[in-house]
Amino acid sequence: MSQLRRFVATAAMVIAGVGVGATIGPANALAATPAASVTAGYAHSCAIGTNGGLYCWGSNWSGEVGDGSGTDKSTATRIGTATTWATIDAGSSHTCATRTDHTLWCWGRNFRGQLGDGTTANKTTPTQVGTATTWASVSAGDAHTCATRTDGTLWCWGYNRLGQVGNGSAAWTFTTPQQIGTATTWASVTTGYAHTCATRTDGTMWCWGDSSAGQLGLGTVGYSTTPAQVGTATTWNGVAAGYAHTCATRTNGTLWCWGENGYGQLGVSGSLQNTPVQVGTVTTWNKVGTGVDTTCGSRTDGSLWCWGNNITAQIGDGTTTNRSAPTRVGTLTTWTANFASSYHTCGVRTDGGLWCWGNNGNSQLGDGTTTQRSAPVAATLP
Repeated sequence: MSQLRRFVATAAMVIAGVGVGATIGPANALAATPAASVTAGYAHSCAIGTNGGLYCWGSNWSGEVGDGSGTDKSTATRIGTATTWATIDAGSSHTCATRTDHTLWCWGRNFRGQLGDGTTANKTTPTQVGTATTWASVSAGDAHTCATRTDGTLWCWGYNRLGQVGNGSAAWTFTTPQQIGTATTWASVTTGYAHTCATRTDGTMWCWGDSSAGQLGLGTVGYSTTPAQVGTATTWNGVAAGYAHTCATRTNGTLWCWGENGYGQLGVSGSLQNTPVQVGTVTTWNKVGTGVDTTCGSRTDGSLWCWGNNITAQIGDGTTTNRSAPTRVGTLTTWTANFASSYHTCGVRTDGGLWCWGNNGNSQLGDGTTTQRSAPVAATLP
């Protein structure tokens, strides 16, 4: 475990607060405003409601909640009055989102230019990234951000010490979006701590940045400053980058992971894997998401599964025991593919109800407390 990892893990335990006993919310809790999607940062959470509104809560010391106050929020807080928010992703201490007009907005910590507004000053409210109206999706990492446009191009910015921006440059910081190559077939992108992966419309997958634990899946360790293809498969349809591991799904419903495995986050036994390894034999995975050293995945039957680091109960199985194989979160079959994990996890159910569990030291679960939860508790969007 690196010194940084020890610091992060220790910090998570310190801010976890009181106990690990789970308090489960009302059995049929439904948010006042149903949730459409949710994202989890290091110690904050955000969601988009079915009304197109934006809501955030939890740690706000860098402005990542976006309400302009810089004060932690123990319950979901409406950010502005816009009803046109489309996609959202939370990084460690910053947040980015797109609107239905295809504009891009970021806020929170900006010391490495990860907000993309040409500065390194923190922003406590959503700040538009340039003037483009062609943004399709966005992914916020630790200190870098990447996004796709409707023309199929890919753009990244922020911290680049290990090549995670992907433009081949040795410069450490970019404060505005940089186009990655000339391809116009990028379909999705995901940002980890210091690496990035993306899929193309032809079903290929590409990764770049840090690969000291094999997280690029290229069969080597080291780093790459430009996108490198992962194997030769043309059936990748979703990918998620964690701290030092990566997981992805294929069109046949199988799940694959690679990189560091110190907590069992790959879902297989053994240590580091520098090429994709299939997780079990199940062929019904429809989405995967990665946290710091935790992974969660949803299946087509509506079940939700998590594994890996469980130091703050983020797996949601009622314990704080690390798991090296997919572990089911309860018995419900009403989970959607809208979920996110960090040192806490949140997920949306088919009725629009929003549920969170794990670390709650900064009220990132949105239940009005700072009590750690080892099983899902209901959060409410006003």
